[in-house]
Amino acid sequence: MLVRTTAINKLIKLNKRVKIVQGGTSAGKTFGILPILIDKATKTPNIEISVVAESIPHLRRGALKDWLNIMKWTGRYFEQRFNKSLLRYEFANGSYIEFFSADDSSKLRGARRDILYINECNNVDFNSYNELAIRTKQEIYLDFNPANEFWVHTELKNESDSDFLILTYRDNEALDERIVKEIEKNKLKAGTSSYWENWWRVYGEGLVGMLEGVVFSNWKIIDKIPEEARLLGYGVDFGYSVDPSAIIEVYNYNGERILNEICYETGLVNTEIAKRLQKSMIAYADSSEPKSIEEIRRTGQVIKGVRKGADSINFGIQIMQSQSYLVTSKSANLIKELRSYCWDTDRTGKQLAKPTDSFNHAVDAVRYHEMESLGRGANFGKYTIS
Repeated sequence: MLVRTTAINKLIKLNKRVKIVQGGTSAGKTFGILPILIDKATKTPNIEISVVAESIPHLRRGALKDWLNIMKWTGRYFEQRFNKSLLRYEFANGSYIEFFSADDSSKLRGARRDILYINECNNVDFNSYNELAIRTKQEIYLDFNPANEFWVHTELKNESDSDFLILTYRDNEALDERIVKEIEKNKLKAGTSSYWENWWRVYGEGLVGMLEGVVFSNWKIIDKIPEEARLLGYGVDFGYSVDPSAIIEVYNYNGERILNEICYETGLVNTEIAKRLQKSMIAYADSSEPKSIEEIRRTGQVIKGVRKGADSINFGIQIMQSQSYLVTSKSANLIKELRSYCWDTDRTGKQLAKPTDSFNHAVDAVRYHEMESLGRGANFGKYTIS
């Protein structure tokens, strides 16, 4: 039986071209979007609708299965109209709904459509989305569990033609009460570990969480820097044409560190970087850029190259993991990196003892500061700096 849930009522009100639906577990995202698409197909002749997921197995156990149930519950399913080899259903008025996977390149660059729905779009890359979007004439629906920030947040969320909706299990009145209780059991666990805290944030509240294997979980966002906070110095990571130059302020506040992004830009020359720094405060930077350090020093800025030894990246990570950080809400790029900076894995998915070489410009700036300001004379396992 199909129930008219709060989720469906909220979805119906979305009126922009791109409809982004972020939600936790059992929020009714798919069971909200599919009835709307079916209704459009039955009421408007010759509408062409594509439902896409990362793979055919993913479709069969997800959106396709749910679509079949909804069609049967509402008395709209006629088996002779469903081509099981093409996964395409044709309605009596000439409209159709087709199902295909994003790993089929011929479909990505194939025929145009009126409406596109990508189920669990966080498992589909942005290039595939773009190929589909430019061939969609009317509406686009995107849904996902927000395990981490991805291209929806960076490329689409703030566009003028995008609606953004967050749904949770509370929006799904059709949910069995036993499932509600199981979900809410995990709310009680949220304070017991970072795993359960992250689980509740993503699957309970429908908010953006952190990637599995993320390096740093010892931070939270604050709105502004308290007046009592004391600026300790800067971390600087050099970039230029492709990679950005990143400058992060580091403060001390009641035993915690506050991080504030003041620069994350490409195309900056060293004199421009120097202008972003207070001359009375020390800055720590990558010692592999001695020319840049010397040019900045000649402007009157106090700057020092961070000494590096064997496995210095992991040494810096271990120092940072021993601290508690508050990150200002305006530090958008640093926040994105902290959410996305993960331990690398091998081909089998086994986690390695080294981070991925990505999402690390602002993170490296912080690491340089902490290695020098906290690492000197400290003993972190096998790493000792004197």
